[in-house]
Amino acid sequence: MVSATVNVVRYTALFTGVVYGFYHRRTLQAQHDQLKVEHALHSRERLIAEAKEAWKRKNDAQNSNVITDPEDPRFDLEKVLLTFDKAS
Repeated sequence: MVSATVNVVRYTALFTGVVYGFYHRRTLQAQHDQLKVEHALHSRERLIAEAKEAWKRKNDAQNSNVITDPEDPRFDLEKVLLTFDKAS
């Protein structure tokens, strides 16, 4: 048979391990949640930047007086090439 002291030590070690595991899991989960929030924030910022860039390109294309239709009599290839070179 096992003495009472050994049982107390066993259950104390078990209880301590369970409490430590619970605490450690909580800290790891908090770190993971923080990283998840930061990732979502950076992702949203990137999408906003891409949308702004697309809107800027769209408005720049609408505001330019360059005619890109080769069938149009006012079409000027040199202006189109300069515009594409400037955009690159």
